[in-house]
Amino acid sequence: MKIIFVNRFYAPDHSATSQMLTDLASALAAGGADVHVVTSRQRYDDPAASLPAQEVIDGVAVHRVRTSAFGRGNLLGRSFDYLSFYFSAAIALFRLVRAGDIVVAKTDPPLISVPVGWVARIRRARQVNWLQDLFPEIATELGVKLAQGRFGRLLAWWRDRSLKVASRNVVLSHSMQDRLAARITEAKTIVVIQNWADGSALRPIRPDLNPLRAEWGLEDKFVVGYSGNMGRAHEFQTIIDAAVALREQRDIVFLFIGGGAQQARLAEVAAQRQINALFKPYQPRAMLAQSLGVADVHLVSLRPALEGLVVPSKFYGITAVGRPAIFIGDKEGDIGKIIGTATCGFTVREGDLAGLIDAIRTLRDDSALCARMGCNARRVFDESFDKAIAIDKWRRLLDEVARGEGALR
Repeated sequence: MKIIFVNRFYAPDHSATSQMLTDLASALAAGGADVHVVTSRQRYDDPAASLPAQEVIDGVAVHRVRTSAFGRGNLLGRSFDYLSFYFSAAIALFRLVRAGDIVVAKTDPPLISVPVGWVARIRRARQVNWLQDLFPEIATELGVKLAQGRFGRLLAWWRDRSLKVASRNVVLSHSMQDRLAARITEAKTIVVIQNWADGSALRPIRPDLNPLRAEWGLEDKFVVGYSGNMGRAHEFQTIIDAAVALREQRDIVFLFIGGGAQQARLAEVAAQRQINALFKPYQPRAMLAQSLGVADVHLVSLRPALEGLVVPSKFYGITAVGRPAIFIGDKEGDIGKIIGTATCGFTVREGDLAGLIDAIRTLRDDSALCARMGCNARRVFDESFDKAIAIDKWRRLLDEVARGEGALR
């Protein structure tokens, strides 16, 4: 029996979905499983990349298919990339999948569970869907016209059919579970396994012992960090307004690490408004403990309308390095509830400029409180979000799917 994962990106790509998949696939292979990955030859931020068609990484057999390479710059080009991956991945799966195998479909590209489901049924394999977000709902909330109206309902119908026939549908939170259960009657197949970070690689580092603080000129600064994708799902206007309001306080620096659809706009506004801001590209994974540890506090944002459709995975790395978080979003949402229960930061509403400024100043002025919240963050990480916890859940789930048993409890 083989376990075959399907996702558009895989190692050495640095995107969040790629890193999660790489962690899981490598751990399963290390445990003796026959693990394969069907993926593209591209990188998330480099469509022109041409990674090897076949290779073995940490015991995982990686099969990279050829696709178009328009990139993420425009919707039409991205759609062609999606369609070409559907076609090429389906052909690769037909060649690879045999009866009794387990095929795990992630959600990049959206609706990949549909062609994966066709192949799984023809080959008499078992299908597991690993939903990092709910599409087309997330696209509808972001105003993508293609995902609205009659065509959007058709996309949701196709998606739902591919979930109903699956052995399991893995979601990232209980609110996502509730959203999905309202769509499909096979609610018993829905399992919550949260994303994670590697607690053995990401550990708290004292600021004065972090070499990046000196290298980036952040000594004696209170650093407000944002690390990861600066995409459309994340609300940035409140952050920009706070940075403008605090620009006279030279000891406060806003550090943005990563990329995404809103990165260029943020950099442009920072230059125009003379904000105390520093922009850095994605850092190598080996440097993640240092890059996350540079900040004294991290910002996480999610538009309230997207609660239950996606969960910001950057939060898990923040808790791993023992830093408090300020969440800009719904206090009753997934991240907001964790922060409130664990007392590992603050939550402010979208547009609450005064609340965000007050949270930043409070943590800057009360180093003891900042340290306690950081310790609380690491504690909740050790209890709930360490990689070992999630990998164990995945092993049990896949074992039960292989045996044809009921949903994981």
